[in-house]
Amino acid sequence: MKNKKLFSILCLTLTASMVLYGCSGTSSSSSTTENSTQEAEAQANTVTAQITKIDGSTVTATVGTLTTAQAPDGNDASNSEAPSDEAPAKPDDSNSSSDSNGAPGGQAPSGEAPAKPDDGNSSSDSNEAPGGQAPSGEAPAKPNGDNGSSGSNGAPGGQAPSGEATAKPDGDNANGDSSDNSGAPDGQAPSDGNGGPGGQAPSDGNDGPGGQMPGGSSFEASDETVTFTVTDDTAITVEFQQGSQEGTLDDLAENQVIEVELDDNNQAVSITVKNLQAGGGFGGSGEVTNGTAAASLEDNASVSGETYTSSGDDENALRADGVTASLNNVTIEKTGGNSSNTEDGDFYGQNAGFLALNGANVTITGATVNTSAINGNGVFSYGEGTTVTISDSTIHTTERNSGGIQTTGGGTTIASNLTVDTEGDSSAAIRSDRGGGTVNVDGGTYTTSGVGSPAVYSTADITVKNATLTANNSEGLVIEGKNSIALENCDVTGNMTTSNGGSDEDNLHAVMIYQSMSGDAAIGEASFSSDGGSITSLSGDLFYVTNTSCTISLKDTKLVTANDQLLTIAGNNSSRGWGTSGSNGGDVVLTTSSQTMDGNITVDDISTLDMTLSDGSAFTGTINSTGDAGEVNVTLDSSSTWTLTGDSYITSFDGDLSQINANGYQLYVNGSAVL
Repeated sequence: MKNKKLFSILCLTLTASMVLYGCSGTSSSSSTTENSTQEAEAQANTVTAQITKIDGSTVTATVGTLTTAQAPDGNDASNSEAPSDEAPAKPDDSNSSSDSNGAPGGQAPSGEAPAKPDDGNSSSDSNEAPGGQAPSGEAPAKPNGDNGSSGSNGAPGGQAPSGEATAKPDGDNANGDSSDNSGAPDGQAPSDGNGGPGGQAPSDGNDGPGGQMPGGSSFEASDETVTFTVTDDTAITVEFQQGSQEGTLDDLAENQVIEVELDDNNQAVSITVKNLQAGGGFGGSGEVTNGTAAASLEDNASVSGETYTSSGDDENALRADGVTASLNNVTIEKTGGNSSNTEDGDFYGQNAGFLALNGANVTITGATVNTSAINGNGVFSYGEGTTVTISDSTIHTTERNSGGIQTTGGGTTIASNLTVDTEGDSSAAIRSDRGGGTVNVDGGTYTTSGVGSPAVYSTADITVKNATLTANNSEGLVIEGKNSIALENCDVTGNMTTSNGGSDEDNLHAVMIYQSMSGDAAIGEASFSSDGGSITSLSGDLFYVTNTSCTISLKDTKLVTANDQLLTIAGNNSSRGWGTSGSNGGDVVLTTSSQTMDGNITVDDISTLDMTLSDGSAFTGTINSTGDAGEVNVTLDSSSTWTLTGDSYITSFDGDLSQINANGYQLYVNGSAVL
């Protein structure tokens, strides 16, 4: 198609030239007008639009324009962090401070990932839009497709709600100077503190992404729509916070803003999925910075009973750089030392107690790891090919942005029978950040005490079995973006009593699944599953889904709600940068097997729920008890039941109505009472 279009333009140019040489000066003017018309027509074949419907390979979108928000003058800190995940504490650097409402650590709701400002002097004061939103900018719409990259540049760094996500509560995405408060030195916004440097949401802060990053763009819709076809020859590109990647039809989703070039048959020649967040790199220093190490392991080393200590700035107590080694009954102490850049600590392991990188393969048994420094992550696995296998060990961290076991950049962590305790804000016990990776945990106890410090914050693929997961001041679990948490026989407790930003509008919950738009986590469908064990909310809803699509699978798991609210699927006010208010709801596919569920389900008018109960599942509760809202489709197999505790409104029902116990209430299907 591209060659055909180029050939057409050449022909038009040649025709215009022939007219010019064969006619008078009047013809010259006519030729100029003709060329201008052709140029205008060519430009008209490229449109900016927001996808409203995808039917196979046919896409319908609303035409509009992108408006670039003027970057703040250095007084705004962008925090894309999740509401309650791990919010970093406010940095104390005078040039880059974020008020108490900022998302520390730029972490996701409870995860960790506030958007980070990339202006060195950016600070977020009480008058700034939360999340470091550009004064007039608007948060991007809810992403549905796989529009993110999960490589080292990927999004784990900004973790979600409780893990650490865009406004993620967990990370400090600011260049913190050596101060305990992790202030961003050199006037740079703290990375975890309240604004993520680099225009990206801090990876772990308390601040919710503030809508749009400084200098970001917002989409303004018109009344015009366009329908086109995606073919096998259509070139699809997905933009993200830093750079872009080749995409496919599967990467397209409703609410995405795209730039599409069309041929004369309304077939797409090329499509670019736009990232409305401002650029600014991956934050931190703009390059992979691991800091230094007080001690490094040699290849094939086998160490037993040694003690490694560090109190230096940006320094690991012990490092394994590209080597194979084993550690038995060692003690690792990070007793102090400031982190010059919180994101370098969150993403690359700077200032951690132990850091493995560059393809290292390390086995740790019976270790004791203690850290008391900001960014003092206990055991850190960074980069593709790096594997840390740790068992029967104890990890204790006391400062903010200091997770227990941390995995980023595509690294792998295999943990068994650990006792992990974290005390600081934005310090998930099991934590991943930008670039994600793979984490497998079997057995142990994982406990957090800080705000924005979920027991697990996922911007990776995380599997946990036979473990106790407790968050004493945060949601229990957070998934950001196209990532997953799979639980088997785990007992989870979340106690999120306040949001990272302290807003009364923020949802309180035990499990949060969301997309931060910080660029730290790939965009796409999230996945959560629980087989056996229990999930308990001591405050707020049990499950909360916003600005993303996800699957939730429950089997024989004990569910305990704090307020009878089982599941909320809804948009948010976009103050943290989680999509555009009005189009940032959630889309959930909920399946159950041998599952008992009690409580209410709310699906707002920009969200959807497909719920299937099977294998003897029983649901006691309501769905949208106040009236029709979002699309809700319910399926009951012949062995499952639903007992109403109030009037309920759904869109469709598949099953036998005799399996529903009205209990004195009414069930409305597509507006008509059927019970």
